Amino acid sequence: MVGIVLLAMVAAFLALRLYMVLGKRSGHEQALPPKPAEERLATQPQLRAAPEVVGEAPQPADSVIDAGATSGVRAILSADSSFDVARFLDGAKSAYRMILEAFWKGDEDELAWLVGPDVRDAFGAAIADRKEAGHILENRLVSIESARIEAARLEGRTAFVTVHFVADIAAVTRDGEGNVIAGTLTDAVATNDSWTFSRNLRDSDPNWLLVETDEAA
Repeated sequence: MVGIVLLAMVAAFLALRLYMVLGKRSGHEQALPPKPAEERLATQPQLRAAPEVVGEAPQPADSVIDAGATSGVRAILSADSSFDVARFLDGAKSAYRMILEAFWKGDEDELAWLVGPDVRDAFGAAIADRKEAGHILENRLVSIESARIEAARLEGRTAFVTVHFVADIAAVTRDGEGNVIAGTLTDAVATNDSWTFSRNLRDSDPNWLLVETDEAA
């Protein structure tokens, strides 16, 4: 009887060992296919947020919306309940960085899906002039100190929101031979810009385009 019990225990042990060996991945099985790459649209700064109840401008309104822009923000909220101030500004800051970097590199293809026609033409002309002069920009956006909504309006179903950016930028311009002809990367310069973003609220595309740029005082 004892021998039978011992044999049973040995058989169970061997079965367990066999499972432990065969049950493990050998390392040669086909791996799970990678997730497909996201479409380019998903990487674009989407200045649209999750749905929100229509009403008061999202908080903290006092710190990110100038008094003169409050009525315009309320009008946009009434027309599009998904508009969210905080997330809009997060997207605007991402767009600010991406657009500046594309302009500095002379990447007109990148600019084409981030800016409106007028801004695209102006940037394209500046890039062409720079290439003709043989100049190369080595600018760097060091930081965005603040971003606030200084104006907002609704024209029909098209919303316009102007954002005032305060940023530190280190700028260097080199000639075709690599010699520095202007600027320095060791000292960042405080920059004030007012950029206006626009979106047709009837459009299924949630992204906003840069339609106007001004250097703020």
